[in-house]
Amino acid sequence: MTSTLKINSINAWLKPSDLPLIISGPCSAESEEQVLETAKELAKIDAVKLFRAGVWKPRTRPNMFEGHGEKALKWMQRAKKETGLKTTIEVANPKHVELALKYDIDVLWIGARSVVNPFSVQEIADVLKGVDIPVMVKNPLNPDLALWIGALERLNEAGITKLAAIHRGFDFFKKSAFRNAPMWEIPIELKRLFPTLPIITDPSHISGKRSLLAEIAQKAFDLEMDGLMIETHCNPDKALTDAKQQIKPQALQELLNHIIIRERKGDVAFESKLEEYRSEIDRLDAEMINILARRLDIIDLIGQYKKENNITILQLKRWSNIIQERLENGKNLGVDTEFLTKVLELVHKESIARQTRIYNKK
Repeated sequence: MTSTLKINSINAWLKPSDLPLIISGPCSAESEEQVLETAKELAKIDAVKLFRAGVWKPRTRPNMFEGHGEKALKWMQRAKKETGLKTTIEVANPKHVELALKYDIDVLWIGARSVVNPFSVQEIADVLKGVDIPVMVKNPLNPDLALWIGALERLNEAGITKLAAIHRGFDFFKKSAFRNAPMWEIPIELKRLFPTLPIITDPSHISGKRSLLAEIAQKAFDLEMDGLMIETHCNPDKALTDAKQQIKPQALQELLNHIIIRERKGDVAFESKLEEYRSEIDRLDAEMINILARRLDIIDLIGQYKKENNITILQLKRWSNIIQERLENGKNLGVDTEFLTKVLELVHKESIARQTRIYNKK
């Protein structure tokens, strides 16, 4: 994949002392009081340099809270004036861009739902021609590196050279601990292709819950990402959007206090290959768990069928044949016999337990 991206160093729009870049603020600008209270608390944290808030909220279904629009931009403008924090918001169409510029928003970002649509990105790029403003681009919902790069290229062709990428994770059809699978190999490959492109990680949208924020934030810096975007709210439990992933500004300070910034190795190729292997393990683990769940569903059906036909749960001959056959298959594939025996015994134990529960039901 080749590209002619022309990217100004992040130092062109940030001071070296502002790095790593920490962006924070509520998922949504809900009220003037909420915006100002959160901004004032964040201004007490030296590391925070950009105040974010959702002014327009793209929701899956209508009649949900979709933001306050232009009214909220006035709150952002006041927060900037009273705290000294620079401001950043998401824009999804030319009208959003025009209003953001009208209210002196310092940095724009394009969200994952917009990046997935090249027509939307092009419309935003067209209205930004001749405007000197930093623009951050979130990765698309689906794990498509070319689509992510394409959005950056469209902005670059419009004259935007103060560019950054935001890694917010990807939709994953399997159940996972994360709201959006990090798939670290994708932002690492982006960094390999464009070493001067700053990449900001969004632990809030990757994790979807507070308990995983610190883990994701640390991993981001371990992988040489350039900053974090973490959602904070003065009263997160009462937030109108994404309440589970937001934290109080004081909790953000605590999280940042425990982050370890390691010396950069610069060996992006090594990290990229390592993350490629790890992502494959994650995918296989999800597949393995899914297969186990489906196997246990079949066991339940077998248990019910045995009960209805008054057959004993334990079928020793069948179990003996399974062990012999599975161990032989495992041996041919290079799986340690002792290890596989333990796995099969655990699965069999759970199978017996589930069938026993079915037999004991009245």
